Amino acid sequence: MTSALEGDSDSQITLTRTIEANVSDVFAAWTDPALIEQWQADEAEFDAFEGGQYRFVTFADEDDEADHEVSGEVLTYLEDERLVLSWVHRDEEEGEELLFVLDLTFKAIDQDSTSITLTERGLPHADAQTRIFSMEAWSAALETLAELME
Repeated sequence: MTSALEGDSDSQITLTRTIEANVSDVFAAWTDPALIEQWQADEAEFDAFEGGQYRFVTFADEDDEADHEVSGEVLTYLEDERLVLSWVHRDEEEGEELLFVLDLTFKAIDQDSTSITLTERGLPHADAQTRIFSMEAWSAALETLAELME
């Protein structure tokens, strides 16, 4: 498993990671609600087609905290190749806010290895600290995915 972090501009982050699993399995981990719930969210809904909707909920650790919910539209769906999602955060107090577009590309290296490139674009980070936090959060998510798949 290898990975790379890259900051392309103030509003784009790109991470590339090799995962020791078949490309179809890695793609399914992003699109099958039962698999998504094993590594990314506590509850997941996902319409696996272009124009479909998705919703991921992560339960709060503390009773006084709100659950974290993201949802959006599947903008591009090319099975085992590319997945593009609008990423919308829902906040009960503030309403709905489009945060960014998540662009994922999947490339089979061989039968049991896949290169995945994750690009977050459209979210201007207020400062270096929030940019680093975002990069670290996506890196940790890909690490969790790799552990599940390998």
